[in-house]
Amino acid sequence: MSEHLLVNLASILILGIGAQWLAWRLRLPSILLLLLFGFLAGPITGFLHPDHLFGEMLFPVVSISVAVILFEGGLTLRLSELPRAGRAIFRLISVGALVTWGITAVSAHYILQMDWSLSVLLGAILIVTGPTVIGPLLRQIRPKGNTGAILKWEGILIDPVGAVLAVLVFEAILSGQFDQAPAVIIGGVLQTLVIGVVLGVLGAAIMIVLLRRYWVPDHLQNGIALLLASAMFALSNELHPEAGLLTVTLMGILLANQKWVSIKHIVEFKENLRVLLIGALFIILAARIELTDLVALGWKGLIFQIVLVVAARPLTVLLSTWGTRINLKEKLFLSWMAPRGIVAASVASIFAFELVEAGHDGAQLLVTATFLVIVSTVSLYGLTAGPLALRLGLSEQNPQGVLFVGAHNLARAIAAALQKQGFRTLLLDTNPKNVELSQEAGLQACLGDAISEELMDELDLTGIGRSLALTSNSDVNSLAALHFTELFGRAEVYQLPVKSDSEPHEEASHPLRGRILFGRHKTFAFLMEQLANQFVIAAAKLTDTFDYVAFQTKYGSQAIPLFLITENKQLIVYTTDYQPIPKPGQTLISIVLLGKWLLQRRGVPPNKSLYRR
Repeated sequence: MSEHLLVNLASILILGIGAQWLAWRLRLPSILLLLLFGFLAGPITGFLHPDHLFGEMLFPVVSISVAVILFEGGLTLRLSELPRAGRAIFRLISVGALVTWGITAVSAHYILQMDWSLSVLLGAILIVTGPTVIGPLLRQIRPKGNTGAILKWEGILIDPVGAVLAVLVFEAILSGQFDQAPAVIIGGVLQTLVIGVVLGVLGAAIMIVLLRRYWVPDHLQNGIALLLASAMFALSNELHPEAGLLTVTLMGILLANQKWVSIKHIVEFKENLRVLLIGALFIILAARIELTDLVALGWKGLIFQIVLVVAARPLTVLLSTWGTRINLKEKLFLSWMAPRGIVAASVASIFAFELVEAGHDGAQLLVTATFLVIVSTVSLYGLTAGPLALRLGLSEQNPQGVLFVGAHNLARAIAAALQKQGFRTLLLDTNPKNVELSQEAGLQACLGDAISEELMDELDLTGIGRSLALTSNSDVNSLAALHFTELFGRAEVYQLPVKSDSEPHEEASHPLRGRILFGRHKTFAFLMEQLANQFVIAAAKLTDTFDYVAFQTKYGSQAIPLFLITENKQLIVYTTDYQPIPKPGQTLISIVLLGKWLLQRRGVPPNKSLYRR
């Protein structure tokens, strides 16, 4: 028996993480495969039975997991984004929530033929969108303008709003006083606000004090953060049901925006934990669904979903953005992004279970309708939001621009070469003189620390798809690479090597640095010496008559390949672990000896230029 339980628990983790990895490989929304794997493990094969596996612990485990996910979501919110989009965000979680609630409730009653009490409850549950779905989609799409910030804030803040409203309606149903639901809701909202604000502030304050006074060792800081979030969540829920979701969300926001202590390591820990929790929760909850119930909704379910997509969401966005600076393209994109996620699934599952236990007929339809909406909206928005953003000009597919950490003469020379080839470049430096020289050379440059969260919030990274850390300080380069991994992915953060192979050296271990640029001995000092000794950064278009073999014959081992530009304008960076062989039709950017290059230029088309700084 114990072996069977162990296999079931292991399968949940294997399926949850495996589905997310496979989704990444296939460039699909991860929740699509999580739901598919959950259906396969549960109703299709009968291998997994979450109710038997967890028993009475099932829904408490789900609740605390959702709390951790929302706490992590709060840690990603920056108050600096509110001046640009705060008005629209506030309306979406207030007026917009009411509009969605009303349309969904009416549709559920007349289309799905649910009684009014369950229809109103379903409407409250489906208010939420959810960071577990929005976050991965935004990282994949990277929309321009205000849309990313609006969707991120809405996805996180709307979850406690929807959950609290659903709890209050649920309590009114159980008490048999559904006709008094408005009064119950108003009173409950006020209680939730007071409890959430007080305990959220208290939890954040305790964590800040502990870190400022060094009362917690480094290896326990993540554990203490999880302890405090869990404790405040449980205490809030004891005082008022589901008030804990608001508490942990606010606690995360306060910690993310304070200036007294660094919480970067806590954010990284919570992100890793979120991946585990999301995978496990969707497998567990999807395994509880009966597919026959989903199919039984038939055309009614289809019409219900259409109403949510083409009526509820567009009307919500229209009213919420009326009179704001959100332009028409951004409104269209916002109108096409309302996927439901784990909070809707967990809340519906919990309430349906308790209503069935209390003898309410048809309560299981809550779960069926909710999962049907989750599957349909995730599929629809996940597969179409990216192409729509591209069509509206709000996103770029595979951006090829480069962010440089450092604006010295080496970085300026490389940036000038790439900019001449049509790639956007942006240089960051803490030295005002380097920034000034960059701007005089016609390059985009900003003064500031590359690992500053505040600076990153202010930068326009449109068209930027990778970072190159080129400073003379290897520790700064490693920190910058770590900082930009979340934004660009580990495959697209690069840094210079520390020392050459001929010298004793200690480099940061692989997880603590970016990919090593150009070659092991191509250090900052080496490259600077090359530029000082009659070497230049140049671009050469390879042809059938002047191919890479001819290039090597001409320049030999003295040439240092830096970048390769393919026929479809993709930028490939030369690293120690990837040295592609250029082909005719591609452009090679490299460091070559000035004298030889000047001789060769006579046979090179006139649009190819020489770069030297």
